Amino acid sequence: MNVMSGLPDTQIKQAVRRKYGELAMLNQPCCSSSTATEEPRVPMESVASAASCGSPLTQVRLQEGNIVLDLGSGAGIDAFRASKLVGEKGKVIGVDATPEMIWKARELANKYGYTNVDFRLGEVEHLPVESGSVDLAISNCVLNLVPDKALAFEEIYRVLKPDGRIAISDIVATKKLDDQQRTDLEAWASCLAGAITIDEYKDLLEETGFQNIKYVDENPAAVESCCSTTYAVKSVTWSATKPRT
Repeated sequence: MNVMSGLPDTQIKQAVRRKYGELAMLNQPCCSSSTATEEPRVPMESVASAASCGSPLTQVRLQEGNIVLDLGSGAGIDAFRASKLVGEKGKVIGVDATPEMIWKARELANKYGYTNVDFRLGEVEHLPVESGSVDLAISNCVLNLVPDKALAFEEIYRVLKPDGRIAISDIVATKKLDDQQRTDLEAWASCLAGAITIDEYKDLLEETGFQNIKYVDENPAAVESCCSTTYAVKSVTWSATKPRT
């Protein structure tokens, strides 16, 4: 049972998977953001199934040979971009809980010759990734969809190497949501009802063990384009580091 909404976690996850399974079949993106026009270019089919609210890769400097984990990788838009930045010696692992998105991302990787990407079916709370193996974890409008955020960040922390980093774009609430908003399954699947406040987000990162925690506001248009509701939310991108010891 989700402590924020009182809804069963399985019910929330089913609503999210249903929405993003449908999105994988569409030819136009759910949300627009600056990521759709950033270089390097990626397959337009992955852009068409994107649901983004920020630009996590613009907040970090990737090096050739880095291992990157894309949380909630969808059809692969950010994973494909990161794969070009890390080069042939690097690797990008995309994890998504929606089978249709994984199928589409794998097809696109094969079609366009991305040899350093690996798309895996799984949940952020139970990552199919080896401990201490990742240099950077990125995510774009996904953590708000996760019912158990504390467990999700523990998993992210687990798979990062010492000195590993996160760059996470996400929807946050500018004021606490009421009980009625929290129980709206459609709003959960639309990146709204699962949003927590800036302070709550920072507390979660600190309690997990992250250091050097910072955030920057994203372009408001990225949220307004797909979240035109009465929900008091905005998009930010978080950065933080796992300590060396």
